[in-house]
Parts: sequence; structure tokens; C-alpha cells
Amino acid sequence: MVQVPEKTLTLEAFLQLPETKPASEYIDGQIIQKPMPQGKHSILQGELVTNVNAVVKPQRIALAFPELRCTFGGRSTVPDIAVFMWSRIG
Repeated sequence: MVQVPEKTLTLEAFLQLPETKPASEYIDGQIIQKPMPQGKHSILQGELVTNVNAVVKPQRIALAFPELRCTFGGRSTVPDIAVFMWSRIG
């Protein structure tokens, strides 16, 4: 499905808006709402986060998070899974 950009505004203004369900993302000055995940997608996402964390968490290498807002490089997205190095978590 093709997403049609809704409107243009600054990243700072976007970050002041309330969260939406499903999440909205800010890319290249446009707000785009993510599609609602379906059952199989959610199951796979949960299994991936669990399996990644089973390997990297005990060794304090990294942590995986589902649907965590990530804002950097002039964008604000909510990836299905975000993995952060342990030294960056705090």
C-alpha cells in the first residue's frame, strides 16, 4: 500500500504532537502513518525481539526493542525492531 504524505512541518513541531496508533513517522518533512500490523507480523516481531535479546542481553552487548521511536538525522521513525548497543542505553 502506498502512503500519501499528510502535511509538511518541522521535526520539532512533529515531536510536540501526541502519539498516534498506529505510529506516525516524520521523514523528509512529511508525516506518514505506519500501517496497522497484522497478527503474523506481530508474532514474528515478538519472536525476533525475544531471540535477539536472548543472545545479546546476557552478555550486555545490546538490547532489542519493538516499536521504539528513534529520532536522529532529521527523521523520527518507529521501526518494527530497534537494536541498541548496551553502551548507548541509559
